[in-house]
Amino acid sequence: MVSSAPASAGEDVYFQVPPPLSQAVGYVVVVVIGLVFAIGMIFVTKLLKKTVNEDNTKTEMFITANRSVGTGLTASAVISSWLWSTAILGSSLVGYSYGISGPFWFAAGCSPMIVFFALLGMVCKMRIPEAHTLLEIVRIRYGTVAHIVFMFLCLLNNLFAVANMLLGASAAINALTGIHTIAATFLVPVGVVLYTFVGGIKATFLTDYIHTFAILIIICFFTVKAFTIPEIGSIGGLYDLVVSAALRHPPTGNHGSTYLTMTSKDGLLFGILHLCANFGLVIMDTSFFVKAFAASPKATVPGYVLGGIMYFAIPWCLGTLMSSVALGLENNPAFPTYPRRMTSTEVGNGLVLPYAAMAIAGKGGAAAILLATFMAVTSTLSAQVIAVSSIISFDIYRTYFRPQATDADVIRWSHYGVVFFGVVAAAFSTLLFYVGVNLGWTLYMLGVITCPGIFPTVFTLLWKHQSRAAVIVSPILGMLTGIGVWLGSAYALYGAVTIETTGFALPCVYGTVASAFSPLPYTLIITVFKPQNYDWEDFKKEKLAFAATPFTTNTSSSSSAEVEKLDEPVSQAVMRRWAYIAALFSAATFLGHWVLWPLPMYASKYIFSKSFFTAWVVVAIIWVWGTLLVAGFYPIVDGRQQLGLIWTAVREGKLRKGNSGGKSERGGSETSSTSGEAEKSGVKGADI
Repeated sequence: MVSSAPASAGEDVYFQVPPPLSQAVGYVVVVVIGLVFAIGMIFVTKLLKKTVNEDNTKTEMFITANRSVGTGLTASAVISSWLWSTAILGSSLVGYSYGISGPFWFAAGCSPMIVFFALLGMVCKMRIPEAHTLLEIVRIRYGTVAHIVFMFLCLLNNLFAVANMLLGASAAINALTGIHTIAATFLVPVGVVLYTFVGGIKATFLTDYIHTFAILIIICFFTVKAFTIPEIGSIGGLYDLVVSAALRHPPTGNHGSTYLTMTSKDGLLFGILHLCANFGLVIMDTSFFVKAFAASPKATVPGYVLGGIMYFAIPWCLGTLMSSVALGLENNPAFPTYPRRMTSTEVGNGLVLPYAAMAIAGKGGAAAILLATFMAVTSTLSAQVIAVSSIISFDIYRTYFRPQATDADVIRWSHYGVVFFGVVAAAFSTLLFYVGVNLGWTLYMLGVITCPGIFPTVFTLLWKHQSRAAVIVSPILGMLTGIGVWLGSAYALYGAVTIETTGFALPCVYGTVASAFSPLPYTLIITVFKPQNYDWEDFKKEKLAFAATPFTTNTSSSSSAEVEKLDEPVSQAVMRRWAYIAALFSAATFLGHWVLWPLPMYASKYIFSKSFFTAWVVVAIIWVWGTLLVAGFYPIVDGRQQLGLIWTAVREGKLRKGNSGGKSERGGSETSSTSGEAEKSGVKGADI
């Protein structure tokens, strides 16, 4: 039987480990640091408005950052978008359960679709450059019914994704500080709602950057700290500990009953499940589309490709290292649960990583994981919040209630959406908690909910013949098929449909695969009867964008001319070439991370030697340090022109007193008190 926790874990009775940190520390991190970030983002937002005229009271800036975000910040934001608390906690969970294959499959289940989204993002910029949400595209091509169906699918995706994050993060915060799980569930979104409310998508990008930088520093710290304690000493010492752990409690389903092999049936099943589920999460997660729309045309493909490839190292390295530490030190007095093993409940709640951190770094390790978990969940939550607020403001309010809504109206409803979704997400997570659902359960079943829209969405952007009936019916049938297979498999395999049986891997794999792939024949068969012959140029006939606030500066810095070059219009031919490059990288990433690298190792039944394990860990560590450089320092280098302009304006005291101008109606124009100056200087935009 394959479950969301290792079959060999201790008795499933939750013997609470005393929290290593006080509740006061927990509240400082969850509340005070959250508010500090909110205040900081409010300050940065005002500074950007006064120096480079980035006005978040304007819709285009609030939702899409004037479509001018550069490569470095895009790559950092992409990494952050997948740096969920689930990724941090879940990669160690599956490593503890399945051995060395678990973290690899976790990483391989993320990177291919992130890179694939570079293609979708560029296609969107080519065909409908003024879009704010995926749902606008669906509505324009297929009409109201399809729009409502996809709105339901996207909101369901966002809701379950956030619940997955909050369940794991709140359980970890509870274990580390003693704060009640429900208190953490409601307090974590507070700071996110505040800074997203004020700063919009640009605040999301900036906090993504700060949080990702901090989390990667913490991860890199553990790559050093793990080998400085005498119980481990070296990578070879860690190898010996994992070998001994397999002798004490051998994993089921692994070749040779060892954790040190890629030949793990359960690990491969998880890989299939995770790959399908994450394709659904990416394709149906409107926050990814919002970030793609916010990126400048020149930054979309490089940002997503670079972010996707570098992200791979995070779950692979962290999961491999910390799950190996947990397995190796579990019988050591330094381990929090000593002398017993972790229970299935503890593993399912994602506590492998916190306990491993405590074993190698004590209270300092606990504090580091607390901070990393908090930053991971708030960073990804901010993207989800802005995505849902854009649906509420553009796809509900502006579409069905007030088509002639002004800029101020849409911003106001975006603010309502930010607050509304923050409350609903916390309440839904609380509901799941009280019915007995944890991180492990949501990690496994998520694909059943997220996958039905994959093929209909991709065909909406790439295939002009998909019919209206197909796009409406196929995802509904796909979801019903997936849920039916999921629940039916749980009953057929385990004799009952319960929280426990529906959280086992086999029913979730069957349900996820059915949910992902059944819409493909459904949409093809339905389309055959009445195919559409859509003209892609029709997308451009719809006026969607409000007028963007022009970039201007009060400085006379010569770097203004450099910034101008970064935001020059990109031709269709150039964007088409970028799309081909994205398609090439998508195929290469999938083949590399999912076929050429792991499958021969699975088929060979190779058991890692000490030297091979050492090389495996060293490559993972080097890769994650490279990710730190890309996510932490590249945005600074890439955005140096605008940073220079801001610094010059602050140094010279040339801050704006405010802007004048009328409110823009839909498709209207706005004037700025400095528009003449902008025209004179010729500065068009900022690439950050």
